[in-house]
Amino acid sequence: MHMYRIGEAAALMGVSADTLRRWVDSGRLEAGRDEQGRRIVPGPALAAFARELKREEQALSGSSARNRFAGIVTEVILGDVSAQVEIQAGPFRVVSMISRESAEELRLEPGVPAVAVIKSTNVVVETP
Repeated sequence: MHMYRIGEAAALMGVSADTLRRWVDSGRLEAGRDEQGRRIVPGPALAAFARELKREEQALSGSSARNRFAGIVTEVILGDVSAQVEIQAGPFRVVSMISRESAEELRLEPGVPAVAVIKSTNVVVETP
């Protein structure tokens, strides 16, 4: 079974180590200790917790799309008809082509919070 240190688990969840510790301290997330006394989170427990958080988020969203990346707009390049929008969502960079009209209606510009919602039938999965 794969085990994660608190910092690793926090990075995977896109939160601070303090937030992850609070989840452990409150009993929301299972954790143990390694031989050196450091807190570790079992991979299956982290995966189950991540699924539960997503279910809670999806219940609030009212969308059939399952892939949502909350972040900040870092760049908007306006063309005559389309716009290229770049969002930094935690460690992930998401680039989207949308209509210029949509970009203007949403008032997208660097610094604006945004959520990249992705619905796809083809996703490549890789391991590090």
